[in-house]
Amino acid sequence: MKARIRDFFTTKEGWIFAVADYCHPDGLRSMLRYVPDVTGERENDGKRYRKMDFDPAYEFLRRERPDWARDLHVVPENEVLRIYRPSEGLLSVAKQDPRVGKIAGLLAEAGVSWEQMGITGSMLVGLSSPSSDIDFVVYGPIWWKARDIVARAKAKGKIGDLDEPTWRKIYSKRKPEISFEDFMQHETRKGNRGMIEGTYFDLLFTREWNQIQTLPAGKPAGERRIEARVTNADFAFDSPAIYRLDHPEVKEIFCYSHTYAGQALPGETIEAKGVLEETAKGLRLVVGTTREARGEWIKSLTLLES
Repeated sequence: MKARIRDFFTTKEGWIFAVADYCHPDGLRSMLRYVPDVTGERENDGKRYRKMDFDPAYEFLRRERPDWARDLHVVPENEVLRIYRPSEGLLSVAKQDPRVGKIAGLLAEAGVSWEQMGITGSMLVGLSSPSSDIDFVVYGPIWWKARDIVARAKAKGKIGDLDEPTWRKIYSKRKPEISFEDFMQHETRKGNRGMIEGTYFDLLFTREWNQIQTLPAGKPAGERRIEARVTNADFAFDSPAIYRLDHPEVKEIFCYSHTYAGQALPGETIEAKGVLEETAKGLRLVVGTTREARGEWIKSLTLLES
C-alpha cells in the first residue's frame, strides 16, 4: 500500500492515524491522532472524536493493540479502511475554507499546480476546530518555489507574518535546546510559516513519489557533538530532515525534530548534538531521538555569527 508522510488513514475501529514514514515493510508506520469518543471535542458527520497527544496515543495502543505500539505505530495494511491523501483533499477544503483557498490560489497563480499541493492535519480528515492551524503541503522540489511565493506574498501584505507572542508560544511548546534569540534567527529565515486572516499556517514538504527511497538502517553508537560544513540540504524540510556533511567521520544528519528542519543552508558550518548511528555508508548523527529532543540540537554557526 503506497502512503507517504502527511497522508492520514482510518482503521476498521475508526481510529485515525497520520502516516509518519515513506517506507512500510511491515505495515503503515504512523502515529495515532484521533479515536472515536462520545465526549470528544472534535466532530465529523455526527460522530465525535478525541484528539490523541503523543504519550496518551502510545498508552492507548499499548492497552488496545500492543502489537501495533512500536517505535512508531505500525498498522497492518489489512486493517486500513481508508487513506486520506492531502492532494486529493485540498480542493474540497479550499472550497469550504477561504483561508486555504487563498493560499492555494496564490501558489497556483505563480505556477504551482493543484496536483503539487495538498492539505493535511485535522482539515484533511474533517476534524478541524475554530482554533486549528493550517497544515499546507507542497510536493517535491517545487516546495522551494512555493516558499518564495509565500515570501513575496508577505512582502506585499497578502499574507501576514508571525508576531512575537506567536513565536514565543511556538518556542514554549517546542522547548528547544537553544535560546529564544537563536531560535528566532533560524526561524525567521526559514520562511515556511505565516498568518492568514489571523490563522497560523505551515508550508510542509513531502517527497514526490519518484524521490522516495529506503533509508539505510543504523545502530546506535553513543552521543556526539560535531561541527561540520553542510554540502546538501535538499531534504532539510523533510521528515526526517536530512543534511549531507563535509566531515571526516559523520557523513549526514537525520533530524526527526520539526524544530531543526531547515536549520542550515549548503555551505554553512553547523554545530549539532545527537546520537551517532553506524550505517553501511558510514556514521550518521541523529537529532530528535526523543519527542522534545532533550540535549540535542542543530545550530547554523554561520548564521549566528553573521
